[in-house]
Amino acid sequence: MAFLNKINLHAVLDRNTGFGTNANSYGGRFLNKNGTANVEKKGMHYLHRISWYHTMIDMPAWKFMLVILTFYMGINMFFAMVYFGIGIEHLDGIPVTDSNWAKFGQAYFFSAQTFTTVGYGHISPVGFLTSLLAAAEALIGLLSFAIATGLFFGRFSKPTAFLKFSHNALIAPYGDGTGLMVRLSPFKNTNFTDAEAKMTLGMSVEENGVKVNKFYSLDLELEKINALTLSWTLVHPITENSPLYQFTQEDFKSIVGELFVYIKTFDDMFSNTVATRTSYTFEEVVYGAKFVPMYQRSIDNSKTILDLDKLNHYEMYQI
Repeated sequence: MAFLNKINLHAVLDRNTGFGTNANSYGGRFLNKNGTANVEKKGMHYLHRISWYHTMIDMPAWKFMLVILTFYMGINMFFAMVYFGIGIEHLDGIPVTDSNWAKFGQAYFFSAQTFTTVGYGHISPVGFLTSLLAAAEALIGLLSFAIATGLFFGRFSKPTAFLKFSHNALIAPYGDGTGLMVRLSPFKNTNFTDAEAKMTLGMSVEENGVKVNKFYSLDLELEKINALTLSWTLVHPITENSPLYQFTQEDFKSIVGELFVYIKTFDDMFSNTVATRTSYTFEEVVYGAKFVPMYQRSIDNSKTILDLDKLNHYEMYQI
């Protein structure tokens, strides 16, 4: 209750965050560092809760390629076993003198040729059942490659905000006082314009014996910029109207709080608006530090050099 009395009464509550007020119903942070909601859904069958398209589009590239490779090898293995079960004698072109393993290998590669519709002609099906199976496999192959092509296109064409955030938020000197600062920067060869930023602070406090979540919109020094080509340090001035007013270093260590950062900008490459977000718990806020500059002029003074390796670099500063 003592902490509740310390919250700045001039700070305006934000009731449009989409997060509930009952703190006892929440576990862990609200948002993960990558901006996804820290929520696990239950109560329905798994196949009803998951969108396979979104899953395949969002998964890392190595996992995506592994799924494609596993599916390709697995389905050819399945058809090879069916061909082998029907009888190798129904696949014309496989030497009868080969061992069973060699015959199975030939059936596997015949399946791969049928699945991809390559059809080298070295082996051909004989009989109605084997021909029917080969025709069905060719159809499944065509449909599978159509789906895989769509997924590849979706992954490459998906509008993505290629922005990286600093690992930590800082309480740094600002003007005659201090400010809460977060740094971000584009990291690919993209052109961002009309960038907008929003910061929201969430804290779990005890009110009338009940733990509740309170959210506050944080005013920024700059909420919009015309072009985002270099690093952008978002600054929330900690003034008398800030919910962080008179917060000490010990408060950030003892209070459960989280900072949400939302960025929306226009990407010329996609010709579309892209958005991203992240969060910082109070444990990830460094008190009494300032960011090290990320960019400087080139040696020949002909261009500006943006050093992405310095995105997370800061130095301690006495407040």
